[in-house]
Amino acid sequence: MVFGKGEEGNVNTARYSRQMLFEPIQEKGQQALSNSTALVVGAGALGTVISNQLVRAGIGKIRLIDRDYVELSNLQRQIMFDEEDVREAMPKAQAAKQKLEKINSQVEVEAIIGNVTSENIDELIKDMDVVLDGTDNFATRYLLNDACFNHQLPFSYGGVVSSRGMTAFFVPGKTPCLRCIMKEGTGGGQTCDTVGVIAPAVDMIASFEVTETLKYLTMNHEVLRGTLKTIDIWHNRHYDMKLTEPASDCPTCQKQEFPALKQNVNDEETVLCGRDTVQIHRQPEFNLEEWESQLTKVADVRRTPFLIKAAVGEEIYLVMFKDGRVLVQGTEDPVQARIWYDRFIGS
Repeated sequence: MVFGKGEEGNVNTARYSRQMLFEPIQEKGQQALSNSTALVVGAGALGTVISNQLVRAGIGKIRLIDRDYVELSNLQRQIMFDEEDVREAMPKAQAAKQKLEKINSQVEVEAIIGNVTSENIDELIKDMDVVLDGTDNFATRYLLNDACFNHQLPFSYGGVVSSRGMTAFFVPGKTPCLRCIMKEGTGGGQTCDTVGVIAPAVDMIASFEVTETLKYLTMNHEVLRGTLKTIDIWHNRHYDMKLTEPASDCPTCQKQEFPALKQNVNDEETVLCGRDTVQIHRQPEFNLEEWESQLTKVADVRRTPFLIKAAVGEEIYLVMFKDGRVLVQGTEDPVQARIWYDRFIGS
């Protein structure tokens, strides 16, 4: 069994003993978890709490994807990371993998440094049993929603900003989908980088996401919540809206059109969630060693095994990843970002 063997080959239940004492799970449910796989999209605030709980619960495999690296401002709420990760400019997915493997060496953890796009989403969800949302933008959420309903996989949605959060567990054929209850363009516009966020709100929404996932994977489907839950833990508010009938004109779960799968979520230039950063993705890959040599002539450069960070102007940094992405930090203006990109990297 994946969830541990004793010295004589018997199942070692010590690790999960308290979880297995919980009547709805027991040994049968624990075995189901050990045979399950989950895709966690995003290794930031929500994603680190989600992956931490899944790995401690004994899921068989977790695939974790994130495009960013650890910065000091992350440490207030992104529980997988520490100051050493900041000093090393560790990619979040890789840093989380290292921590998760120390927590539970019997869980397979696959870390992917990069974007989720319409081009790679089918490969990312291949062999997965459930998809959990740790993202910070609705464009990616609609993509996950469409992919899950196209492949008949459950989608655990969650989002947090300020002291507020929302979450729902969508099951193809059983519930409406994300598009039914949130039309595109109604996401609000506030972000953690513009109005802030407190860690307890993150922990609560992530825990709701994981709880519904555990119910689903252990075949406790009759107690799935079946609501869109909204909370504001600072102002002591909570509300549950029952997931009822799908919208008759929904292009995803009713018309089977899956619009997000027909477009690239990540355009060439993408402003990252109020972070004074623009992502530019023109190249298929970068040779970091060669680029370090080239940029050292004109910038203050630091290379790690995963990225290059180059100071190229007053408070302007270029962060280059192996997969061809560049973060232009110090501006939210795509035009200005392209100017810096073209000046130092070219077309």
